[in-house]
Amino acid sequence: MYTIEEFDNCKTKVLKYVLYKKRTEREIRQKFSNTYEENLLEDVIADLKENGYVGDTIYIQRAINEFMALHNLSKREIQYKLYAKGISKEDFDNFLENNLDEIEEYEVQSASKIYQKKRATMEKEDIRSYLIKKGYTKDAIDTALADGGE
Repeated sequence: MYTIEEFDNCKTKVLKYVLYKKRTEREIRQKFSNTYEENLLEDVIADLKENGYVGDTIYIQRAINEFMALHNLSKREIQYKLYAKGISKEDFDNFLENNLDEIEEYEVQSASKIYQKKRATMEKEDIRSYLIKKGYTKDAIDTALADGGE
């Protein structure tokens, strides 16, 4: 078992790590697994989840908002980025189910932006191929290319 001082010390370090940049539970475990015993780290993570500082659902929402504001990504690219951070397929699918219209609208806007940038230097079919390779859905590509200047 551990003392209250050990718990507070661990919680302070993990909280600083989380507040510096949004983190998934997996990232926290990877960072601190060699520093603190497992049950202490699990208790700290549980406490931080309870207080809203940590949670993969919260992470998904923040990450997707950031992606939408700063990047042109397909739904598949977002999914891969989140999986790489340790987000489970189940958590991502639940988020997607609750926000499907917003994500699909973003994907069309993102494909449209890419089309607008690339159309001066690339043929329409080359842009279509490029978007397919980046993981955009056929519907998003068709909508973006149709709305994009014909």
